[in-house]
Amino acid sequence: MVNIKSKRELDLMRQSGKLVARVLMELTKMAVPGTKLIELDQAAEELTLSFGAKPSFKGYIGYRHSLCTSVNEQVVHGIPTDRVLKDGDIIGLDFGLSYQGFHGDSAVTVAVGTISEEAKELLFVTKQSLYAGIDAARAGNSIKDVAMAIESVIKPHGFGIVKEFVGHGIGEKLHEDPQIPNYAAGASNLKLKPGMTIAIEPMINRGTHKVRVLGDRWTAVTNDGELSAHYEHSIAITEGEPEILTAWENIVKQPDYQSLTKQLNERGKYGQRGPNPT
Repeated sequence: MVNIKSKRELDLMRQSGKLVARVLMELTKMAVPGTKLIELDQAAEELTLSFGAKPSFKGYIGYRHSLCTSVNEQVVHGIPTDRVLKDGDIIGLDFGLSYQGFHGDSAVTVAVGTISEEAKELLFVTKQSLYAGIDAARAGNSIKDVAMAIESVIKPHGFGIVKEFVGHGIGEKLHEDPQIPNYAAGASNLKLKPGMTIAIEPMINRGTHKVRVLGDRWTAVTNDGELSAHYEHSIAITEGEPEILTAWENIVKQPDYQSLTKQLNERGKYGQRGPNPT
């Protein structure tokens, strides 16, 4: 069942979304060489509690942390440990909280120090696919339209679109109907309506789309050991343009994409939709 949110409920979701963005802003500042993953988790929880909110992930199906930290070939659900970030890593920070009974959920993949051109391209393209999906998430369009928009950005690069994990509805529950796949073949023709709130989250691999889950029963990694990136926003469907509830634009650090954009233009692979990623 898809829940249509009232004006009051949407207002509460805007508040939770803003808090999620604030937490991610602080975490990206901490994601530097020498930082332990568990330190990021601790900071996320402390900030959340200071806002009078609750971490959405902690206790969810037995998960024991407030944050998911996925490094390099880790796709999603990476567990915060004593692992130390090093120069050249990329890390996906996936975070959600509940404020006054409503959830916000967002993810960003950031560069740790200086990263490779291959890693830059993956981050750039994955973020572009997120905004393409958001741009397509309009009343009257279908979930398949959203998935097709994401896939159309990824396809020219030959990257793998993860199929086992998808976006979702969000509201009083962290995961609600409907599911939002990132590839057209897996998506439904359900029409989007004003008042629907969904989390769009492309998970993209440099190599194969195939993933496996490690022995901790949480951490998903790429089958071939290639890098993976993950971006996510919670959004509201409106009568007009979709509203990003967890907007962290211009607050999270990103690599310098100027030279990469030039390369992609030359290769005919660059087609921008949504906000400027730089």
